[in-house]
Amino acid sequence: MHKKEFTLTVYTENQIGILNRIATMFSRRKINIESLNTSPTEVESVHRFTIVINETEEVVGKLCRQIEKQVEVLKAYYNTEEEIVWQELALYKVSTDAIAERVKVERLLRQFGARAVAIRKDYTVFETTGHREETDKLIKELEPHGLIEFVRSARVAILKGSHDFHERLKEFEQREPGEEVIENEFLGKQDEIFTL
Repeated sequence: MHKKEFTLTVYTENQIGILNRIATMFSRRKINIESLNTSPTEVESVHRFTIVINETEEVVGKLCRQIEKQVEVLKAYYNTEEEIVWQELALYKVSTDAIAERVKVERLLRQFGARAVAIRKDYTVFETTGHREETDKLIKELEPHGLIEFVRSARVAILKGSHDFHERLKEFEQREPGEEVIENEFLGKQDEIFTL
């Protein structure tokens, strides 16, 4: 079985220490996290972790089931790139003089959908969103024109096939402690229980 990129989505209660416990599960298994984002969801008491790793599907499935054993975790899913819509935010700091003197740079930034978010005398910061390949390509294009600094955010992702997801997420909020979790067939692969 070969490794490929998976995006894990973990829904949790907002509790202190949950990030550390989830990250420990990856480090114990020597799995490198490529990207990690945490944010609130549309349901007030539920938080969402979006984690990107390169691993085999068997290992990812087992890992999701282990994550779900954490008390504060409501559900963990994993998906391939084809099953999600995702973006990353990138910021580029470029010499303001280089931009002012070169029409080519302005055209280049428009081509990549970049917009200025801060303009100073010595530098200008541009922002764009896209897939990693797109933001990396803009780095290479800007390097000869005075690129000073670059930073990229973690991945944010939404599932393609989850038309009633909001209602199902609210079910997590309304369930009683110890009540069986309702499976969501739209959110990813479900396998029999394995232990790591």
